[in-house]
Amino acid sequence: MAKQHRILTGQVAAITGAARGIGRATAQAFLREGMKVAIGDLDYATAQKTAQELGHGTVAFELDVTRRASVKAFLDGAEEQLGPIDVLVNNAGIMQVGHTLWDEDDATTQRMIDINVNGVMHGVKEIVPRFLARGRGHVVNIASTAGKGGFPGGGTYCGTKHFVVGVSEALRAELRDTGVEVSCVMPVVVNTELASGLTETRGVKQVQPEDVANEIVAALKEARFDVFVPRSVAGITKVMNLLPRAGREGLSRALKADQVLAQIDTSKRAAYELRASHSDPALEGADEAKQLTP
Repeated sequence: MAKQHRILTGQVAAITGAARGIGRATAQAFLREGMKVAIGDLDYATAQKTAQELGHGTVAFELDVTRRASVKAFLDGAEEQLGPIDVLVNNAGIMQVGHTLWDEDDATTQRMIDINVNGVMHGVKEIVPRFLARGRGHVVNIASTAGKGGFPGGGTYCGTKHFVVGVSEALRAELRDTGVEVSCVMPVVVNTELASGLTETRGVKQVQPEDVANEIVAALKEARFDVFVPRSVAGITKVMNLLPRAGREGLSRALKADQVLAQIDTSKRAAYELRASHSDPALEGADEAKQLTP
């Protein structure tokens, strides 16, 4: 007999980094399921605009995931307005790529760690005790297929996403039999501003934010941990894991996967890279050349 899918209607979801991209698409998908949604973003003005456009009672909050106090305030505010949170999507993240590890400036390295690593941990540490107290809840961590391998030009980004995969697996084991679920989302390159100017691989095309959002909804209904987008990547990953290192690296080169984060169009990424750099308030007002990795 087929496994009964969970009904999401009436559940409350909080999504970090949801003013645009995957976060926004996920909020929209949740609303179609009849869920109540709170979005948080460092870009509060855009988050407010997004909430207004999405409608259906969506609420927006200013959120800096690098500060645990800000994450707590976001979750507190969401619960005050919408009720106890059932789902937290740790989505906020940045990707600054196109440089070797030794050429990447320290500010860029630290910022990706602060957002992609600490941002997820702050979300986990603030939401899990609430879920445990209620005996239910679902943590969704947005990682990447880059969390399953290391790719030239994006060493730090890959490292942060390896962290998200690893911590999600550990969290799943720690929460076994508690009623609290965990999902780890691993999409290929997604057609958002974050992926602008990247090289496409052979055989695996970019997916849309809506594709990721739909798989997140499916994972919630199925209580599924591994969420590959597209699902075909799960098979590719299994094959890669069976190959010796030389075989994996050869296949990566054949698929041009080794060029995705290294051979980039800097002119197409300039706007995103600048906005990602401006996400660090400490850099505001500094010389622009110091804000971006050359």
